Amino acid sequence: MITRRKFLRSSAATGLTLAASGLAAPAIAQGAKIKLGYVSPQTGPLAGFAESDAFNIQAFLASEVGKNFEVIVKDSQSNPNRAAEVAKELILNDGVSLMLAASTPENTNPVASVCEGEGVPVITTVAPWQPWFIGQQGNPRDPASWQSFDYAFHYFWGMEDVIQVYTSMWNQLETNKAVGGLFPNDADGNAWGDPDNGLKPGLAAAGYALTNPGSFQNLSDDFSAQINAFKAANTDIITGVLIPPDFTTFWNQLRQQGVKPKVVTVAKALLFPQSVETLGDAGHNLSSEVWWTPSHPFSSSITGQSSADLAADFTAKTGRPWTQPIGFVHSLFEVAANVMGRAADPTDGDGVAEAIAATDMATIVGKVAWNGAGVPEFAAKNVCKTPLTGGQWRMKEGGGYDLVIVENGAAPEIPTGGTMEALA
Repeated sequence: MITRRKFLRSSAATGLTLAASGLAAPAIAQGAKIKLGYVSPQTGPLAGFAESDAFNIQAFLASEVGKNFEVIVKDSQSNPNRAAEVAKELILNDGVSLMLAASTPENTNPVASVCEGEGVPVITTVAPWQPWFIGQQGNPRDPASWQSFDYAFHYFWGMEDVIQVYTSMWNQLETNKAVGGLFPNDADGNAWGDPDNGLKPGLAAAGYALTNPGSFQNLSDDFSAQINAFKAANTDIITGVLIPPDFTTFWNQLRQQGVKPKVVTVAKALLFPQSVETLGDAGHNLSSEVWWTPSHPFSSSITGQSSADLAADFTAKTGRPWTQPIGFVHSLFEVAANVMGRAADPTDGDGVAEAIAATDMATIVGKVAWNGAGVPEFAAKNVCKTPLTGGQWRMKEGGGYDLVIVENGAAPEIPTGGTMEALA
């Protein structure tokens, strides 16, 4: 099969014009801008993850290093099939040298899989590494069959990290350690709900019993089966990984039935202040994992901004509150610039992949280095981890919410702002 990578290398060797880009390969060395492809959910239920895209990309292109790049953005529409389609368009029609993607496995996985098949280097983030790595394996239930990737690289945290954060938060309160799980039928939900590699074994090891009533479809309007199962199990704690509209539906239905858990710690849906604010007073003390905040003690390698500066700049220019993806989207372009600054030839996919693998740098979300630290051997080549903490949403006087860090056991360099509180 003639992949994009093979075509680029052949064209460079012969001096032929590239059909996809309309440029002669040597033109890149003569000062043409390096093309980066970026796939994100600009629209649809995952659009909150992409809220900072325009801000971050504009800042990157305005920077000194950014003047060497062109960023071509494609909207996945929060649809995995669409994500794969636009990734292929960026490769075949736009001739990108490096692909970037973020915003949950529904977006990262199809993009990474297309790039791997086409021999185009890709860097992804904002998805736990297990749904990303295992979710792309042909047989996710057979670890012996899992293979590393040649061109796909990912950085974020893993299920082992979220289990440590969640249980450390819960251990601050008196509960019966009965946990109800909400897992949709998608890449995230199937990974988190997996009985062998998801939350269940790790929670059990920490003394918590997980009740999983079974998966449901995204954008469900009836969570009575899950609520009844949680009632039967007398759950003090509810967790899971849901898109924002689904959590809002579930939470409203739970409260209508008079069910009052002591703790609700939910991934994805509770990352965004807008999602919590739509709940009114009912959002107080809901909790989630926390990957980035203005209090994180890291700075940008591109702009020199601190985390606090970056968050403040976003709010000043958009009028919107900061969100966690801001830091990670910014970091994607930090890593891309660093990699391409070390790659001898941006059209050589093998060379760019080697440069990615050799990355060891400080970013606004912490260190990014594919050195195998804290990652099982089967994923060590392709995955590196960033720090994770836990936080709770607290109502502010006058309205709105603050996200307060309440657990930092695995990342003591990130300061806490309080301790865990039970729901009223």
